[in-house]
Amino acid sequence: MFANTYHPLGTPPATLVPRGDKQPIITLLEYSATTCEERRVESVDELGACRGNGKVNWIDIDGLADVAVLNKLGEQFGLHPLALEDVLHAPQRPKVEEFENHFFIVAQIPFWGEAQNVTFEQVSLFFGADFLISIQENPTSDVFEPVRARIHSGRGFGRTRGHDYLAYALLDSVVDCFFPVLEALGEAIEVLEEELLDRPTRESLVHLHEIKRTLLIIRRNIWPVRELFTALSRDESGLVTHETTIFLRDCNDHTIRLMDVVENYRDLTASMMDIYLSSVGMRTNEVMRVLTVVSSIFIPLTFIAGVYGMNFEVMPGLKSPTGFAMCVGGMFLLSVGMLAVFRFKKWL
Repeated sequence: MFANTYHPLGTPPATLVPRGDKQPIITLLEYSATTCEERRVESVDELGACRGNGKVNWIDIDGLADVAVLNKLGEQFGLHPLALEDVLHAPQRPKVEEFENHFFIVAQIPFWGEAQNVTFEQVSLFFGADFLISIQENPTSDVFEPVRARIHSGRGFGRTRGHDYLAYALLDSVVDCFFPVLEALGEAIEVLEEELLDRPTRESLVHLHEIKRTLLIIRRNIWPVRELFTALSRDESGLVTHETTIFLRDCNDHTIRLMDVVENYRDLTASMMDIYLSSVGMRTNEVMRVLTVVSSIFIPLTFIAGVYGMNFEVMPGLKSPTGFAMCVGGMFLLSVGMLAVFRFKKWL
């Protein structure tokens, strides 16, 4: 689910190593209550002019293959080198770090794949008093398009708020991505539960373990988000306003709802393991019951056949022309009688 990257031993701190093969695509969205302009930026040097213009400046970067772009961003906006290293050293645990003039936020965006698996992409946010920078690796999986659409249309509070509200809106989009993933995962759990009740197989057990592992990874990427929103809500630097704090608390409530769903699914999958073991045990018991009945029927038949196989003269019907038929018929009637007794005692 993750492609973990590690620096070689002895690498100095704040060393930037390219990630992936996607060249950075830089987009600048400048807006205020009355204006909105979005354009492609060819060089980081062009971004310095947007600072202090009284507008909200959203710099969106897709692609991490060019380290020089991040270095220039760090110089232009005073970004901490260790934070820039975390951008490239993915996956990071969701977190928020406060520096002298900006916040650094890391979150993980979930995606539900066609193979019914969950993958994650890291998104990194830097925001200060007059800028917000969002950085992703894959330009094709953009979950922030609804936020852009709201800003362009002027709907909601986005055009009248600052960079802190924009950071909230982007984080809210990330949190919202978990809901359809968990919904799809819930449907997969329901299908698997019916399968375990009707026809449990080894493949079902493997699928169950995959779902439990997926839930563990989702939980690991949701739980720290609560701490993230709590830290932003308690900001004392002035970068997060009181009005935005209210929205952050609402987003924190969404995170708690997600955690409740994940915990419910984890409890359900734990009980599904018991269902699997019970179903397998019941099938084994049914097979053993049938085999026991068959064995019980053949025990007296084997005894009769064994006795008549001794060929003593005193055997009844031994010299009678109908003796063999009488013996087989008696064995048949004995079998039917035993089946009737088993049915009467509800052993079958």
